[in-house]
Amino acid sequence: MIKTAHSSTVARAGAVVALGVILLAAALLAGCTTQNGSVASVVTPAPPATIGSSVSTLPDNVTVTKLEVFHFHPTRQCVSCITIGDYANATLTTYFADELASGTIVFRHINGELEENREVVELYGASGSSLWLGVHTSDGKFYPEENLKVWYRTDDKQKFMDYLKGVVETRLAGDLSPA
Repeated sequence: MIKTAHSSTVARAGAVVALGVILLAAALLAGCTTQNGSVASVVTPAPPATIGSSVSTLPDNVTVTKLEVFHFHPTRQCVSCITIGDYANATLTTYFADELASGTIVFRHINGELEENREVVELYGASGSSLWLGVHTSDGKFYPEENLKVWYRTDDKQKFMDYLKGVVETRLAGDLSPA
């Protein structure tokens, strides 16, 4: 068989691509792991249907009494997981300092692997790394939602902060439509 420059180049390119895929997979799987070393899920199931209901706007006589913004994470966090928590904290302390001080907004980093956090993890239905907003209303209902769109804004802090600021303002106004 006669080797040509083209077939040699194609073989090298294939090897480089394969190596790149292996390195990318290793990098993605290395960060978000549980205490026992298994990979932590970054996909969070929907919370139980018994919590709140599917509405887009609260009735006129119902108000938001509290908004919880919770950054759930495993013990070992990847760079993106840490960034989500840091940017969420920066957004809330920058734009909602008064609401944080009054307790209208509550922000927490929650290690979902710790036994002491089991109740809140189960209430939200969280697993792995995620950012959740929980709206508590004057009629005693609770509307939790996972925000997946923040993951697509980790490369630009201001873009992330502008986006989350808008979501928080919308929820505080009683608008529960998808962000």
